[in-house]
Amino acid sequence: MTKNVSATNRVALTRLRELSARIGSDPLLTQASTGNSSIKLDDVLWIKASGKWMADAKREDILIPLDLAQVMERMKQKIDPADWYRDASIETAMHAVLPHRVIVHVHCVNTIAWAVRQDAPAQLEHQLDGLRWRWISYVSSGLPLACEIEKVISASPDIDVLVLGNHGLVIGGDNCGAVEDLLSQVQQRLAICPRQADPTDYAALAEIADGSSSWDLPNDDAVHALGTDAISRSVLSGGLLYPCQSMFSNSSTPGLFHSVPCPGLRDRWESRDCTRPFLIVEGCGVMVRRTMTHAQRAMMSGLAQVIQRISSAAPLRYLTEEEVANSSRMIACRYRERPDQTNGEAAQRDRPLPLRHQPASGRRPRQARSC
Repeated sequence: MTKNVSATNRVALTRLRELSARIGSDPLLTQASTGNSSIKLDDVLWIKASGKWMADAKREDILIPLDLAQVMERMKQKIDPADWYRDASIETAMHAVLPHRVIVHVHCVNTIAWAVRQDAPAQLEHQLDGLRWRWISYVSSGLPLACEIEKVISASPDIDVLVLGNHGLVIGGDNCGAVEDLLSQVQQRLAICPRQADPTDYAALAEIADGSSSWDLPNDDAVHALGTDAISRSVLSGGLLYPCQSMFSNSSTPGLFHSVPCPGLRDRWESRDCTRPFLIVEGCGVMVRRTMTHAQRAMMSGLAQVIQRISSAAPLRYLTEEEVANSSRMIACRYRERPDQTNGEAAQRDRPLPLRHQPASGRRPRQARSC
């Protein structure tokens, strides 16, 4: 992929891969294939491909090269680059409109815990005082989000921190070192100590697991807080807070994140909840389907970390039914793993074409891609 790249640019790409791997290895910053990174080199936008895991950046070729001028031309035509270029990240448009050379977008659990609040802009004024930052109210990923960001950047071109409502965090800078330093600073300012949850009732959960071939314990003990912590159960009962929850739910299954009482009769339990990918058992903990993918388990861990950082008094802004439906359609193809996955890693997608073979400007936009 990089054989025709200059030595200087190869060094820059290596540094981005190293930074991406460090970020991707921190579950408080990214979960599964969420988050993305990019660098602009000689009019080429190198960006993390859709479905790739940032944690794999040093082991896999996760970056694809896109002609930046072509990307911008597609956007002028109101065409989302993610619908034009094979394997392009859903956030390609956002990376293109930002003027920074290096950009990282993360689903930082501390940031999300702030960003789901109705009063987030006012709260963040204090937390991020002195930084060049702006708030972006929730808007769907892709071209809609990029358009909102472009408006903000046009008015304040020196901005290098964006907090995305009900979504995450974007950091931009001249080089990987500057971006990593700024990300660290924002993390420290937005850090929230998670609540201490009540103990997990492993005996009750074990009874469910022993009596069924379908259920298992999550591999992350922290997930049990979703069931044992009363505040967490209350927060989840209000609706979906951010798009990644759509991996498990959509507007037709609003009760998926509601807790269920510990059953007295196992047979009734199995028949009643047989279609759920997980069970939040009130006062006991969480059970997950044995078929739950590695990506879904990572998302569950991230959800638990976010919810444990939201106070009972926080005024929350839940996603609307329309927003949930839109995010569910996008995530259905970009974050869920294919059913034939067996090794617990993201599905291998078609490799992107070399830069010199990227689609010509006359190519028609693709139809919605399959998973």
